[in-house]
Amino acid sequence: MKHWLTRILQILIVTPLVLAALAAAGFAWWLQQPMHLAAPSVELSIEAGSPPREVSQAWVNAGVQEDARLLYQWFRWSGQSRQIRAGSYEIHTGATPRDLLAKMVRGDEVLEQLRLIEGWNFRQVRTALAHAPALRATSAQLNDAELMAALGAPGLAPEGRFFPDTYAYSKGVSDLTVLKRAMKAMQKQLDAAWQGRSESLPLKTPDEALTLASIIEKETGAAQDRSLVAAVFINRLRLGMPLQTDPTVIYGMGEQFNGNLRKRDLLTDTPFNTYTRGGLPPTPISMPGKASLAAALHPASSKALYFVARGDGTSQFSEDLAAHNRAVNKFQRGK
Repeated sequence: MKHWLTRILQILIVTPLVLAALAAAGFAWWLQQPMHLAAPSVELSIEAGSPPREVSQAWVNAGVQEDARLLYQWFRWSGQSRQIRAGSYEIHTGATPRDLLAKMVRGDEVLEQLRLIEGWNFRQVRTALAHAPALRATSAQLNDAELMAALGAPGLAPEGRFFPDTYAYSKGVSDLTVLKRAMKAMQKQLDAAWQGRSESLPLKTPDEALTLASIIEKETGAAQDRSLVAAVFINRLRLGMPLQTDPTVIYGMGEQFNGNLRKRDLLTDTPFNTYTRGGLPPTPISMPGKASLAAALHPASSKALYFVARGDGTSQFSEDLAAHNRAVNKFQRGK
């Protein structure tokens, strides 16, 4: 009798151990198996601070056809549940539970891109934001003043305040987040350029340098001419001559400009008409790149006061009006 009791007790003790071992082996096997997905790829955006239990359920809701409780237990058992990063993720057919967790822990996100181009004005920036894939259009309902206030720069005009570059972002992120990065990037570039500026420039503030750089950006057809274009405007500012630059007139016309600049447009006064008003316009007219910022603050050593397009992307520079008129006749009028 004692022998059978002992045998039964041994079985009762060993069976849970065997079952536990089998369960562990089954779980280890499951971790290595491709998960069942509702589609060839499944995407999910994880908000910052999301608990692991919610993350596991969110993946199931998105199309991972596994038990959410099992995923959650894997996240916990791994010891990495608190290392899951917020972001936008995508998994494909063949991904295992191990792959899924590793992707979130690495922060291996699916990123979209927004490219801001040198010389764009802010209307063009808004258009790019509206067409950017998977970018949440928070700013669409804000006017320019409200938008700048939301970016922490109340009272500042948005024109020229964003650095032209390519910005990667997570799917579903607010466009204000991207704009804030671009604004900080421009401020960093402007501060660095201003700190290293040439001496004796007729520019009182970094904002004036930004405005001049925005004009240089629009006026330069060839990179090698950029510092000479800057020299012409710097020389004119020193002498108190009007800048007389067409891009500022066009900017002041706004949507009324139809692609054809007429003499009457040059004579129609606006705050941006540098034929009718002296000095720099009240704000930048475009987004200048790094090279235009550098040119504005390190113009070429030149006495040129005029330039005219040669027709091949480059410009002819002249120190006096007579030479300029000859260049206009040659390159513009074919005389």
